[in-house]
Amino acid sequence: MKFARLVFLMAGIWGVLIIAPLYFLLDVVGRQAPPAVTHPEFYYGFVTVTLMWQVAFFVIATDPARYRALMIPPALAKVGYVIMIVILHLQGRVARDQLFFASTDFVLAILFVAAFMKAKGATEDRHLRRG
Repeated sequence: MKFARLVFLMAGIWGVLIIAPLYFLLDVVGRQAPPAVTHPEFYYGFVTVTLMWQVAFFVIATDPARYRALMIPPALAKVGYVIMIVILHLQGRVARDQLFFASTDFVLAILFVAAFMKAKGATEDRHLRRG
């Protein structure tokens, strides 16, 4: 259980550190990766939803056995993002440095799956104690 707690706590902290500054970087994003953002509602919607997933990571960290099923969506999201970035890079549509960010998400996906597997035993123990 400690492993799963640590994984999701660290993922939440990392995500907040990476995502929260995006609220203040709309214009910078547009300059560094033109064209400028033309639909700020989508940009801020993405940032908000992503930031709220970091809150979900903190919730999972409080009781990984209880929230074990909630570990599946973020693992799938991380894998999906990695696949998308690799495909876009192979098509020449994103810069090579995006592969670095995708690699951090790939590591998190592996850790999420490992946490999911380790939490299985704790979930089974919990059900046996209740039964």
